[in-house]
Amino acid sequence: MATKTLTVKQRKSIFSALVETQDQGLAVAESKAKVAGEYRLTREQLDLIEKEGLEKDWPPLT
Repeated sequence: MATKTLTVKQRKSIFSALVETQDQGLAVAESKAKVAGEYRLTREQLDLIEKEGLEKDWPPLT
């Protein structure tokens, strides 16, 4: 799944899943591997979504 083809809503959902997975106590690397697998993303794609979510203060951060 290419990041460019994902809508903002989809990227926000992925970001939220990543934050929630980390909040459940998984290590950062484990949570990224889990979410990337669930959404069929590369690690690089997930890193870009994470960066965007942090920069824009997406929920659940707000």
